[in-house]
Amino acid sequence: MIDYRTFTLANGLQVVHHYDDATSHVAVNLLYDVGARDESPSLTGMAHLFEHLMFGGSVNVPDYDHAIEMAGGSNNAWTSNDFTNFYDIVAAENLDTALWAESDRMLQLAFSPQSLEVQRNVVMEEFKQVCINKPYGDFGHRLRKLLFRTHPYRYPTIGKELAHIEHVTMDDVQRFFYTHYAPNNAVLAIAGPVEFDQVLERVQYWFGDIPRRDIAPRMYEAETPITSPRREVVDADVPQSRIAIAFHMAAHGAPGYREADLITDILASGNSSRFYRRLVMGTDLFTAADASISGSEEPGFLMVTARLRRDDEETLRKAEDALWRELDNLVNEHVADYELERALNRFESNRTFAHINYLSKAQALAKAVMRGEDINEVVPAYRSVTPEDIKRTAAGIFVPDRSCTLIYKVRQAAD
Repeated sequence: MIDYRTFTLANGLQVVHHYDDATSHVAVNLLYDVGARDESPSLTGMAHLFEHLMFGGSVNVPDYDHAIEMAGGSNNAWTSNDFTNFYDIVAAENLDTALWAESDRMLQLAFSPQSLEVQRNVVMEEFKQVCINKPYGDFGHRLRKLLFRTHPYRYPTIGKELAHIEHVTMDDVQRFFYTHYAPNNAVLAIAGPVEFDQVLERVQYWFGDIPRRDIAPRMYEAETPITSPRREVVDADVPQSRIAIAFHMAAHGAPGYREADLITDILASGNSSRFYRRLVMGTDLFTAADASISGSEEPGFLMVTARLRRDDEETLRKAEDALWRELDNLVNEHVADYELERALNRFESNRTFAHINYLSKAQALAKAVMRGEDINEVVPAYRSVTPEDIKRTAAGIFVPDRSCTLIYKVRQAAD
């Protein structure tokens, strides 16, 4: 159970507070409802670029990192297809410093051409390192392109291609900022040894005068259901052959989401999972096998992946058949009560330990408020899932005609 209180400023900023006297520090977490799904298809990677630009100075804080470091604190950020998140950790007595710095860059960035050029180069170099110069680096691009044809989930957070970030202009930057980074498009979470009344007063002082903004509407269409199998085979310079099979699944909070999440735990979480016992240890085909969900705010995907011991066609065929047998087992048979209980216990345990730290609690609370859910109702909701729910959800997801298969084959040396 996490105790928390919420309030909303007149400008639309939602605030959630958690008192935690187990630390002398306070976490200030600001979650914006903007991610890669909010970008133009011809100008992708903007949300990720802004993750960097937001540290390049604002109207009254020319050096964000320096301001936080002078208060003995630290900060960082992350971006996804759905959200952009910034957080600061400072001593509780320096709460004002973090609120001052965060509110100032929400008010207005400096929009420095030098900062844009520096961060553009940083992002482009990251793209090269992660997507071009790394084995399987284009995996996300290829898989998402198979899964999505119209929805912006069809490209990863880092962007579709280098040219988009290379050619971004200051006008592009300012337009994206003023239509997304606003109090009425954000949730501020504060966790630490500070009382609610103090948080209410200081947040009002630092953020209360920032004006609301017109947030750009999401104009894209829902993704069309897949009705026939999609498949791509890539010959690449990779260390092992790799198979990925992916399927559309429900959005976060929608019926079927929790079941899909638990299905991946049953399949591949820990040494007692089906994949580990039956595929990795039970055959000579696999060195690893995994299952995961995208966890998207809109309908996303569930995927199973495996790396193979050998690179011949026979091994590829047998490995793909073995993966499908495990998926079919979930469709055709009820999961044993003990398997579901084990998955539920693992979920609750992981969630409990993840929320011990005051920063992780601040981030989890920010997401919960953004999603309009009670953070303390998540585990009970998962525990309401039955074996029948698992089987029904599996039957709706693991349909061959709705599958997307991506295979990396080790490129053979020329004779």
